[in-house]
Amino acid sequence: MTRVLEAGRREAQSGEVRSCVVFLHGYGANGADLLGLADPLAEHMPDTMFIAPDAPEQCAGSPMGYQWFPIPWIDGSSEEESKAGMMNAVGDLNAFLDALMVDNDLLPEQLMILGFSQGTMMALHVAPRREDEVAGVVGFSGRLLEPDLLADEVVVRPPVLLVHGDQDDVVPPQSLPQAAEALQNAGWRDVYAHIMKGTAHGIAPDGLQVALAFMRDRLGYR
Repeated sequence: MTRVLEAGRREAQSGEVRSCVVFLHGYGANGADLLGLADPLAEHMPDTMFIAPDAPEQCAGSPMGYQWFPIPWIDGSSEEESKAGMMNAVGDLNAFLDALMVDNDLLPEQLMILGFSQGTMMALHVAPRREDEVAGVVGFSGRLLEPDLLADEVVVRPPVLLVHGDQDDVVPPQSLPQAAEALQNAGWRDVYAHIMKGTAHGIAPDGLQVALAFMRDRLGYR
């Protein structure tokens, strides 16, 4: 049984929704943590709605925050608990995306997923295994989980932009080339990357600018 994800949203600036960006936050944060990105993006994407769900589980290490799944080396959970939590969250997120498209009359190609850290892990796992290809995936400061399974489980190959800070001490910067290589080995043609110089575990202005250009292009802004 899937859990209903609570979400904050910013309506399209133009008043007419032609596309949607879904923000997936990191471990111990919440949807509001990323929803603020809508402010600098909206004027360049006026027909886009922005929505940011809270992950389904309270985070033990951050009582005010949420997690998509437990992380053993942070919270002491087992690998089995982490894996089970992730698969439950995958079902929750897929149900959320399905309802979002139906409720807002959106086609898959009008949907963009932007993740940060653990949210990137979710985006890179879920999007390739959905029945229909979304417009694209932007992954900040994350990694591709279970890369060895991807080639056998992939259904669709949406364009992917990977962005990472070269000073990240939470998720190692080498996670980006590792993810890019695994995606390409699984048949991706559209994989792009950007390194944020001097940036730790976060989103720098240059990274957001690259993400904006990628999203505008994939969502049909000219």
